[in-house]
Amino acid sequence: MNASEDLTYVYAAVPDTREVRAALGELRGVSGAPVSLLAAGTAPVAFVVSRVAPDEFDERTLKARFEDLEWLEGVARAHHEVVQTVARHDTVLPLRLATVYQNDDRARRALTAQSRAFTERIALLRGRSEFGVKLYVSPTGPPDPREGTAADSSLTPGKAYLRSRRAQHSAQETRYRHAQEAAARVEALAYRFSTHRVRHPAQTGALAGPEANVLNDAYLVPHDRAEEFRTALTAAVEGLDGVRVEVTGPWAPYSFATPSPPPGTEAAGEGAAP
Repeated sequence: MNASEDLTYVYAAVPDTREVRAALGELRGVSGAPVSLLAAGTAPVAFVVSRVAPDEFDERTLKARFEDLEWLEGVARAHHEVVQTVARHDTVLPLRLATVYQNDDRARRALTAQSRAFTERIALLRGRSEFGVKLYVSPTGPPDPREGTAADSSLTPGKAYLRSRRAQHSAQETRYRHAQEAAARVEALAYRFSTHRVRHPAQTGALAGPEANVLNDAYLVPHDRAEEFRTALTAAVEGLDGVRVEVTGPWAPYSFATPSPPPGTEAAGEGAAP
C-alpha cells in the first residue's frame, strides 16, 4: 500500500516546539508506525500523527474492530504511550482513541479550524497533570450461623442465621457510611490542591474487582502540588474501616481534553472519530 493511501491517525494536539519534535525521535505508535508532527500554516499548535492502514481504521471497519478487545487493547496501549511520551516534554492535549482523518490535508483543515480552541485548552492544562482518585468499599463476608449459636446456644440454626445476616447488613451499612465520610474528606482535601475535577461513573464488574467502587474522579493538579495532593488523599481514609482510596498519576490530562460536562453528567467515553 502506498503511503498516500494511508489514513492519518491523530494522537494529540501539542505546542509546535523544537523540544516536542526532538521528543518524538524514534517513537513508534499504532501498528508500529513512526510518529511525527503535522503542522498547519502559522498555527502555534500541531497534531501528533502517524499513518495507519485503511483496512483497519476506516469508519466501517472500526465499528467491528472496537468489539475485538485484543486489538483494542493494543491500539489503546500504543496511543497512550505516544501521549505519555510527549507529555513528559510539554503540555499535551490528548485526542480520543482512533481519531482518524482520510489524509494529512483533512487533518490540517481540522487543526486550522480548531487551532484557537486547542491553544486555549493547552494554556489551561499547562503546568498540570491528571490524577485519578477512586474509593472502594470492601465486602463483608457471608453470614456464618455458627457465630450466632456460639454467642447464644438457645438459638435455633434459623434464628442464628438471621442474627448473623443482620450483623452482616449492619457492618456493610457502616462501611458505606464510612465511604460517604471518606468521599467528603477527599473532595474537601482535593480542592485545596487541584484546579478542576471530572466525575466519572463508578466502575463495576471485573473493572472494580471484589470491592465496590463508589467514587471515580479525575483531578487536574499543578506539578508543584502533586506530592502534597497524593499524600493528603492517601491519608484521607485513616480510621475508616472497610474503605480504601487509590490515587494514580500523574497522567496526561485525558479527562480534561474537552471542557468538563455540567454537574451531574457523566464524562464522554472514547470512540472513533468521524
